[in-house]
Amino acid sequence: MSWSPDEELVILTTGQETIIMMTKDFEPITEVGIHQDDFGKGKFITVGWGKKETQFHGSEGKQAAQRKCLEVQPAVAWDDRRPRVTWRGDGQLFAVSAVCPQTGARKVRVWSRECVLQATSETINGLEQALSWKPSGSLIASTQRLPNKHSVVFMEKNGLLHGDFTLPRDQAKVKELMWSSDSTVLAVWTEDETAGEDGHLNTSIQLWAVGNYHWYLKQSLDFGRTPQEAPACVSWDPERPLRLHVVTCGWTSITYDWAWTTERSPGLDATDNASVAVIDGDRILVTAFRQCVVPPPMCSYDLQLTSPVNQVTFLCQPQRTNQLAAFTADGQISVFSPDPSDQPGKTADGFRKVLNPLVLQKTYSVALVQEQPLALRQLLWLKEEEFVGLSAGLLPLSSTLLLLRPDQDSTNTLSVRSRVEVPGIVVSMTHCSQTSTVALQLEDGQTRKLIWDGPEPSVVDWLDSSGCRINFPVPCVQTALCSISGEEYLLGLTDRSHLYAGDTEIASNISSFVVYDDFLLLTTHSHTCRCLQLSMLTVKELQAALASDGGENDETMRRVERGSRIVTVVPQDTRLILQMPRGNLETVHHRALVLAQLRTWLDHLRFRESFECMRKLRINLNLIYDHNPKVFLENVEPFITQLGSISHINLFLTELKEEDTTRTMYPHPETPGPIRPETPGPVRPHPAAGKKKVDLVCDALRSCMESMDPHKFCLSILTSHVKKTVPELEIALQKVHELRVNPPDAVSAEEALKYLLFLVNVNDLYEHSLGTYDFDLVLMVAEKSQKDPKEYLPFLNMLKSLEPNYQRYTIDKHLRRYRKALHHLSRCGEEHFPEALNLVKEQKLYSEALRLYPAGSAHYKALSCAYADFLVDQQQAEQAGLLLWRCGEPARALQAFVSSSSWRNAVCMAQQIPLPPDQLALLARDLAEKLMEQRRYSEAALLLDQYAKDCEEAISALITGAVWEEALRLAYTHNRQDIIETNLKPALLEACSVQTSFLEAQRATFCRHKTRLAVVRELKEKTRLEMLDDDGPDGPDAELFSEASSVMTHSKYSHSNSRISSRSSKNRRKAERKKLSLKEGSPLEDRALLFALAELISSVDKMREELHSLLKALVLFQFDGQAEKLQLAYEEALQTMEAALPEVWLEASLNQTPVTGPNSTANSIMASFQQQRPTAPQPDAEMLTPPKMRNGVKWKLAILK
Repeated sequence: MSWSPDEELVILTTGQETIIMMTKDFEPITEVGIHQDDFGKGKFITVGWGKKETQFHGSEGKQAAQRKCLEVQPAVAWDDRRPRVTWRGDGQLFAVSAVCPQTGARKVRVWSRECVLQATSETINGLEQALSWKPSGSLIASTQRLPNKHSVVFMEKNGLLHGDFTLPRDQAKVKELMWSSDSTVLAVWTEDETAGEDGHLNTSIQLWAVGNYHWYLKQSLDFGRTPQEAPACVSWDPERPLRLHVVTCGWTSITYDWAWTTERSPGLDATDNASVAVIDGDRILVTAFRQCVVPPPMCSYDLQLTSPVNQVTFLCQPQRTNQLAAFTADGQISVFSPDPSDQPGKTADGFRKVLNPLVLQKTYSVALVQEQPLALRQLLWLKEEEFVGLSAGLLPLSSTLLLLRPDQDSTNTLSVRSRVEVPGIVVSMTHCSQTSTVALQLEDGQTRKLIWDGPEPSVVDWLDSSGCRINFPVPCVQTALCSISGEEYLLGLTDRSHLYAGDTEIASNISSFVVYDDFLLLTTHSHTCRCLQLSMLTVKELQAALASDGGENDETMRRVERGSRIVTVVPQDTRLILQMPRGNLETVHHRALVLAQLRTWLDHLRFRESFECMRKLRINLNLIYDHNPKVFLENVEPFITQLGSISHINLFLTELKEEDTTRTMYPHPETPGPIRPETPGPVRPHPAAGKKKVDLVCDALRSCMESMDPHKFCLSILTSHVKKTVPELEIALQKVHELRVNPPDAVSAEEALKYLLFLVNVNDLYEHSLGTYDFDLVLMVAEKSQKDPKEYLPFLNMLKSLEPNYQRYTIDKHLRRYRKALHHLSRCGEEHFPEALNLVKEQKLYSEALRLYPAGSAHYKALSCAYADFLVDQQQAEQAGLLLWRCGEPARALQAFVSSSSWRNAVCMAQQIPLPPDQLALLARDLAEKLMEQRRYSEAALLLDQYAKDCEEAISALITGAVWEEALRLAYTHNRQDIIETNLKPALLEACSVQTSFLEAQRATFCRHKTRLAVVRELKEKTRLEMLDDDGPDGPDAELFSEASSVMTHSKYSHSNSRISSRSSKNRRKAERKKLSLKEGSPLEDRALLFALAELISSVDKMREELHSLLKALVLFQFDGQAEKLQLAYEEALQTMEAALPEVWLEASLNQTPVTGPNSTANSIMASFQQQRPTAPQPDAEMLTPPKMRNGVKWKLAILK
């Protein structure tokens, strides 16, 4: 009888060789015979392509075509000949194994859920009774016995064979095959065919797993020959995939829980081979990943034992972590160590041996009564001759820790030194070689610490730094010890991919992890591999780092293939070994490990290892310098010596960039905190702040190489010249030329030039060789280029025929080095001066040309005149006049000064010429007219009085400019008091009237704008509060209010204008102000009013000096009434504006702390917050600050009070 997985159907097989299908209520559905002549619905279709004799038979050869079918052997004698039924995991198919009546051999038939035959297996000789369908549905497992082989075979649902593996014991019969619920482990329950001397049969259970198409025997449970201990029933747990239940004939129930783990050597130094051990029956497959990466099922070497291996553990003692111990099914512990006499090297046949396998050093028997299989488990090798293991406790729900040491009487026996009872079932033990801590985990997630190195071993609770007990919230299948921010933590990974640090969950998508030195490496279900430095993080920061997606240059994260899991890390190296779901291995160099190793090497000045690693892994070579510039510059010679190779030095030089890679590409977390690659590290002072990095490194390397061996490092020296910020190609070419003149033994001039052409474009190099004026060097470069001799030979021949200075001028002009060309042309004599003058005018080299010619020469004068003409065209006539004045051109200088209104220089020129008095007076009148147009009335009056001799016009100019005191002085100087009566007094009264009217108008306008501003603000405040009440503080329009009380920030005036944004800030402010309109109801009316009020205050405040002068003149001539009225109007205007400042500019008070308290409402508090929030950029920040009034300027007259 067999129930379907969903327990809706039940299959019964009868003695009449029939199958009866019933419902769960045992109502019959159908009954069919087991033995059917038909193949089933899945019968193969033959299309008739050729005969069997003509088909390809693979490795069997052509003889397979003539091979006759062997006679099928009947089932073995011990077969109970009863049908066996097994269901597929989804319940849609089931298989029945039954003995065929005609042949006496077993056949497997596959039936559908409706009890319709689907397929019949091919004839399989020696097929046995065991039958189990893999829950995932891909294979049906059974056993097959051949004359010299006993195998577990697999069939597809169509009945065809699909792989097998051989069982280690030929003389055992397989009672049952059982798949774990996750289809990863196959349990094989075997029993000896023949009884032993005591008449009892030996029984065992083998657990097999597959990886990379190879079946491994992972565990072997030997129950011995005692009948009471033999299994009576074996079953996998339907919920816990790796839990096996065994009930013995003595009515003892045993439950085994397994978990997948990777046994890796725990060393942290370079002597550790990064070994990983894999159990495969009575063999241990060892791969040393430091020397080679061998994909499973292959390995570096294997260790053969006499009994199946159940556990492997590596020695946790530094410098000796390559040693391992194996606990076998017969209860013995075998110790394997390297053979000190056998060292790696070349063998006799010439091959190089990189690794020597471990050899068996000693085998211990354990002085422990093993009533059940795996009585000793969770074995750890703490010290050379000290082990700790776990056995069942005295009580059903307890465990006993056993500390094992060699017996004093027998060195081949491990005796129990001490026992420690632990309340609860210990499911895992882990050890840290750095701290010697042994951590225990109970089945409910509680954690304990074993104190094993004292006189009396004990188990204590796991406590944190504050003394609180720490436990896992749920049991974990993998644990490891680490140090986070100096505090030791126990990490645990659950079967649900949750990673815990003590009782804190730090991630929920972890597929595997490993702790290496100061790093935690993890693979995630999002197909990434993270590498985090634990000493730089707290637990909360570790949570945040794993929750973040990382930045652009995040060295802690890299993408990996889907389903990758960590195998091991090679200590003191950059390699991380990952295993893919299909079983193959991949080696990756995680960026965080690489950079950490590089920083360590660079700190220890191991430049060669750093360079080779960076070159191989494509790390920017600038890191060698950027890691510590000061140390690098102090150790340039060791750097060159360690690299040794010229090509390596050249590669380093060619990759130099001004970028600091420690701040951009490879940021170093200098201080503890969450890893933020986008945050630059602390600013480090540059060794030479005034010099660029590339130039500094090139100069340092070149000077060192020149002092060591300039001939050996010739190419590197050339590279240091070429790679500078401004390439020193002329110097590099000169060095090549020196090699041609004095050829050394190391590098020839031809090789150096060829290398130089590799670094620099040939046309650029040709141009620079021309700039050296060395025609031999030019020819040498030209010959190496692709230029046609017809192109450059005529030009070079023409140059050789010229006078040396003119030759260099021609070359410099050809190279567009016009300053040098002018310098050489100035030495070519008188006949070439016109050419020089044209060059100066074309290239605007006036200043350089004036320095090349003596001041008193005709050439200097011609250049000065040309420069003056240029300045006049550039609207700089005054400077042109100065040039003409000093070179002896007074007439032209006078004209330049007059056009620039430089009247003092113009008068000087007029006196120097000299001009006749009438022309001088005419000149003075012209200049005065220009000055008056520029509102420079005092200067115009001076010209008219002193040079035009016209005092009346001078006084009139001063009156026009409101310079009352100066006008009065001139009137009395020239005895023209009549002008006072006719011109000055009327002008004073008119000015008083105008200013009074102006002040009244400004004050009225100010009051009107202020009143309107209050109305606008009240309306907008009301609208804003209504919207807040409608939408609430978190409503969709809560962000629509601007800081300056504008209703909405998305008005038509708030968009940016790309044309305006490209202007200067001054023009941009003007453009913004154009948007301000005083029209009632406009969106920005409040801002327009603010701007208008500020302009009114500024214009009135600027009148203080002018009003003071006017008041004094009015009082002088006894116009006290008018003066008092004017002073009163001005004072009232100032007082009105000053008093309105706090009322108009409310922003200062609005930007204070939000108003809260018992009298505040929710709306008022939200309004204050909204006004503080910078939701939109301000069009003009000047509007939001009140204008400053110059109250310190004295303007009032006391006599008018």
